[in-house]
Amino acid sequence: MITNAENVLKSVKIIRKHLGLSQEDLARELGVSFATINRWENGQSLPSKLACSQFKVFYKKLLKQGQLPPKEVI
Repeated sequence: MITNAENVLKSVKIIRKHLGLSQEDLARELGVSFATINRWENGQSLPSKLACSQFKVFYKKLLKQGQLPPKEVI
């Protein structure tokens, strides 16, 4: 489960690619900039508490819709 900034970093690229989203698409979904997603995926910055919260909401929505890869992948 996504519980902190490090978990978001580990999950964001896997989930984005699984869904076939570009970095820009995911940025729009989360209400952050493309540069933010790019920095997360490249390990250049950690998500803020607000961004982690937004990602958790997005993650829970995907869980509910059955759109996530197997948990062992995330």
